[in-house]
Amino acid sequence: MRFGCFISPLHPPGEDPNLLLRRDIALAELADDLNFDEFWVGEHHSAGWGTVTSPELFIAAAAERTRRIVFATGVMTLPYHHPFMAAERAAQLDHLTRGRFILGVGAGSVPSDMHMLGIPVADTRRRTTESLEAVLPLLRGEVVSATRDWFELHDARIQLGSFAAQGVEVAVASAQSPFGMRLAGTHGVSPLSYVAPPWGAPRAGHGLALDRLGEQWRHYEDAAASAGRKADRAAWRLLLPVHVSSSREQAMEELYEGWLYQREHLWVRTMGMPLTTSGVGARKAFEYTVEAGGIIAGSPADCVAAIRGLQERSEGFGCLLLSLMDWAAPERVRRSLDLFARHVAPAFRHSAAGTVASNTWAAAHKDAFQQANSQARDAAVREAAAASPH
Repeated sequence: MRFGCFISPLHPPGEDPNLLLRRDIALAELADDLNFDEFWVGEHHSAGWGTVTSPELFIAAAAERTRRIVFATGVMTLPYHHPFMAAERAAQLDHLTRGRFILGVGAGSVPSDMHMLGIPVADTRRRTTESLEAVLPLLRGEVVSATRDWFELHDARIQLGSFAAQGVEVAVASAQSPFGMRLAGTHGVSPLSYVAPPWGAPRAGHGLALDRLGEQWRHYEDAAASAGRKADRAAWRLLLPVHVSSSREQAMEELYEGWLYQREHLWVRTMGMPLTTSGVGARKAFEYTVEAGGIIAGSPADCVAAIRGLQERSEGFGCLLLSLMDWAAPERVRRSLDLFARHVAPAFRHSAAGTVASNTWAAAHKDAFQQANSQARDAAVREAAAASPH
């Protein structure tokens, strides 16, 4: 299994945005040092919480400070961009990162962004489809001509080929509707599924729909089959918040205050969602979200068990993306990533199998080894005594 980090990012308004950008770049450096495979960065233009307006610029800066981690737009909102420009920027980032780039795309989720740009919400899925139908052949080096009501292409071709022979990986994000999964399956690109909404359950016992993961995959599989393609679960990425601490109780306490603040001030007061924010009701909604698997929180052993449960529930996926929110304090987030990399990831990557096996073998034979060592030491003492002139 592969592991990555995903930042929208969502930061409470009022903090210095320059320092927030630098802190997010530092997170990318940390993820690289901790051997995470991927780092995804979102795109937002309004509402004050999303401080990265161009994930491509962020990635260009962060890539120069890292060695091996793969970066991805999480996501580039295709309806906001001319498809030729989207493909060109992807190709250039592919070169600047020397192949460490994934073009993650989606339809957008912030109505105020769409309002400012004059894009009807009802048009975003159609525009995403039309854009992707142009972006993919452009990235393959093909010549594209197309006329739509919002863009035109005439004998268009991008000048930069891909850095590596396999080209640029493209992924499509999917939330609750089957649109993203079907689009990804039709075009043979990677799917990315949100396991649960970032605001958690509206109230205890309702609204997570984690049991629909299998249904999401079937939408992808069916669309791929209709297009004559074979679906590969190794390409499927799942996204949800993960926080590791010393215990489940400690992890939940580190998250709750920040989770509640974001739930009330972003999702209710800014976005207008009908969610419970009262003390008792909100706490129960949070606890239910964790219990149901919409947030993974706990000790390393708790998190390993939860991820294995997610594997069973989804019937298999290739990459888990840890959604990093400003719920816990920054130092707690860094500690969580460190604990995950050292204690959780090895359970799935089997990276510590050799040292564990060696320890088990040595422990199983300790009595024999100690007996042989004692006998050899005693023999050496006797030989030394016999050889001594005194």
